[in-house]
Amino acid sequence: MLEDDFWAQGLLVAGVDEAGRGALAGPLVAAAVVLRPGRHPYRDSKTLSARQREIMLDHLLQRALAWGVGACPAAEVDRLGVLRATHCAAGRALARLPVRPQALITDYLFLETSLPLLAPARAESQSHSVAAASILAKVVRDRIMLGLHRRYPGYGFDSHKGYGTKAHLRNLARLGPCPEHRRRFAPVAQARLWDEA
Repeated sequence: MLEDDFWAQGLLVAGVDEAGRGALAGPLVAAAVVLRPGRHPYRDSKTLSARQREIMLDHLLQRALAWGVGACPAAEVDRLGVLRATHCAAGRALARLPVRPQALITDYLFLETSLPLLAPARAESQSHSVAAASILAKVVRDRIMLGLHRRYPGYGFDSHKGYGTKAHLRNLARLGPCPEHRRRFAPVAQARLWDEA
């Protein structure tokens, strides 16, 4: 795994991943996780069911050396753009770690840092730490979207979690955007134009 060389040097490694980068609504959530050296059961969150993610999250919260979560709400994603918002959320997650990592592994996110950084594509399939971060970010964001579904029940946030599914686009066309939609994203901007017309 990608951590092994860092662990062999006695370094604390933080894995970083995000959820919600391509969504039309809701926050962009990043997580950072520091694990003890060794083998871990964590896998890319996209390969797990919602129930499996919840079980894995309980496991990692009990066993991780440290974890932190950072988010950028929809309005901030609009203001910063997706890439800068991803960097911002990742920085907030790292800042919330109760220990200072000595190396970082991300999923193709080239953070500005003085620490040793590995940022390969699909890192969540090559790193226990990034896989754990992907689970944490996904579960936290899904829970936020369930809360948003209760506030804005017409969009179906509980099922599609703010992504651009056919059902979401139909509801967006019917209702127009809510305050949690990212106004700069094309389908949302188009829905606003129809709404204003």
